[in-house]
Amino acid sequence: MRSLKPSLKENKRYLLIKGKNINSDIEKAILDFIGVLGMSKVGLSFIKSNEDCIICINREMVDSVRASLCVYPKKMEVIKVSGTLKGLK
Repeated sequence: MRSLKPSLKENKRYLLIKGKNINSDIEKAILDFIGVLGMSKVGLSFIKSNEDCIICINREMVDSVRASLCVYPKKMEVIKVSGTLKGLK
């Protein structure tokens, strides 16, 4: 099986989010605001889950994810967005 060309791969962005009990709240916020189809376009994956949570999402959906976290009633704050994990440190 051949590997994908770099131009066909998804570009990811990493978000540093602060809040309490945000593991399940992030999924609920995105699902409520964007819906099921938007959730599949986001390509959400969790890198680190504590009080400071790091998630990995698709580059085109950064604005939608930030908006969904702002609209959600529980307090979640996007501290920083970066293209690399090293940039979040």
